[in-house]
Amino acid sequence: MEEPESFPEDLADTLVRIQRLIRRRLRGGSAEPRPRGADVELLRLVEHRPGVRVSDAAGLLHLADNSVSTLVNRLVRDGYLVRETDPADRRAARLLLTAAAERRLEDWRRRRAELLGRQVSRLDETDREALRAALPALRRLALALHEEAEDT
Repeated sequence: MEEPESFPEDLADTLVRIQRLIRRRLRGGSAEPRPRGADVELLRLVEHRPGVRVSDAAGLLHLADNSVSTLVNRLVRDGYLVRETDPADRRAARLLLTAAAERRLEDWRRRRAELLGRQVSRLDETDREALRAALPALRRLALALHEEAEDT
């Protein structure tokens, strides 16, 4: 079956809209200042790769080094990241989460799961099953996009 010409655009628009709405809904409901999308991405990266170098984080996030440095400076200032000197290269900085960042990520995950759980439970079983069935293909799409970005 051939895909309609508008499918890639419709898919991209839908994914962006869902992500934007999730971020918007998660901005409220927390006593702390709202985390920016890039903040959460960087904190999650450091959580999965403790000690990651700033330059490596920029590459993994597909952001400019100076953009990640700005994020790092703000997150260090706000008490969410610790920047330590890399013993293998005294010019490089390694990043670690603080306990405050760990709590913030846990709160963000909990609120995100609650939000999506509520919304998904309102869908009928056919739609819930379609979403479950689409997850492997969406993961493969994300991996392909990541790998293509790595190649460029």
